[in-house]
Amino acid sequence: MLRGLRVWDVELPSFDPEAAPAEPLPLFRQWLREAAEAGQPEPHTMALATADAAGNPSVRTVMLHDADERGWHFGSHRGSRKGRELAARPRAALDFYWPAVGRQVRVGGAVTEAGPEESAADLHRRSTGALAAALVGRQSEVLGSVEELARASEAAWERARREPEAPVASWTLYVLEPDEVEFFQGDARRRHVRLNYRRSGRGGTGGWERELLWP
Repeated sequence: MLRGLRVWDVELPSFDPEAAPAEPLPLFRQWLREAAEAGQPEPHTMALATADAAGNPSVRTVMLHDADERGWHFGSHRGSRKGRELAARPRAALDFYWPAVGRQVRVGGAVTEAGPEESAADLHRRSTGALAAALVGRQSEVLGSVEELARASEAAWERARREPEAPVASWTLYVLEPDEVEFFQGDARRRHVRLNYRRSGRGGTGGWERELLWP
């Protein structure tokens, strides 16, 4: 079955790395917009990879909340598995994959927690469903039954509708400050274009350097 599955059965866009901007953020915003315009479902979802204190990795799909000069933003409960792992090892990697345009963006760097006010504002800008899910809490804990979840969810939805500003103390906005961002443009003949941005200077504190990578 696997050998019969098609890859990028669409006309792929071109990408000229020589015309790319000096910094990765404008290019990321452009590619995100173009993925959405091409009909890519949920282009703002991304894989988030973290590791625990022993170095054991884990990965899951989460939603991008923002991307600005500070970095790439996402949220979670502080006590969730990813929250605990980020507390132990405050570094992470992100991966966006948009098959509608044959593109991928990889981001890696240090992660910091936003303050409680910014975290609360982030949560309350989102949907009623997002607030209800946050109010349920207990993310990554063992669940006794689906009926238990249904009861907790129903109560959380009722409260979220009644109190749209309800506080969730454990909700945390995280910001990944990148020291490396790679843009991958797929090619039907496997001549993929990979443009990598790396922070220059000691500790990755300087400007951006660009380099092409072999596919």
